[in-house]
Amino acid sequence: MAALNPLPRWQRRGIHVSVIALLASGLAWLAVHYTVGAGTGELPHWSEPWLMKLHGAATMASLFFFGCVMAAHVPRGWRMGRQRRTGLVLWTLAALLVLSGYALYYVASEAWRPSIGIAHAAVGSMLALLLLWHRRGSQRSGLSHPPAKVHPHHGQRARHHHVGRG
Repeated sequence: MAALNPLPRWQRRGIHVSVIALLASGLAWLAVHYTVGAGTGELPHWSEPWLMKLHGAATMASLFFFGCVMAAHVPRGWRMGRQRRTGLVLWTLAALLVLSGYALYYVASEAWRPSIGIAHAAVGSMLALLLLWHRRGSQRSGLSHPPAKVHPHHGQRARHHHVGRG
């Protein structure tokens, strides 16, 4: 039942907590913005800036944890040839989120902001769902293929060294 390319517990929890915080703060902001806030033509609701601050903090945390994953888990998984498609889609979605988030914060005109925001929310929701799929896929493949002994740092099968008697 063990995954073939497991993340250390602290990385797995960090990814989960930061993605949940991103999804919750983003969806809460959308709900407030488009029901009682500035998206309805009213003044911004008092919670809108606070939800964006929480979303920004969760973004910083998720960038840190995704960077940690990029350092070991991704190259090891690539060498193992496992879940390359979902991994590539995850990283593509993450890159789109970074670009669209940057555009929303720094460069989008008021005319483009709603469209980019909806696309950003859709991509973020897809990333969260695909992350669950990717995790479940690693657990499923762990069930059907017993894990080979893999060197934890190099992603290569462990070699047995025989020492001769001398």
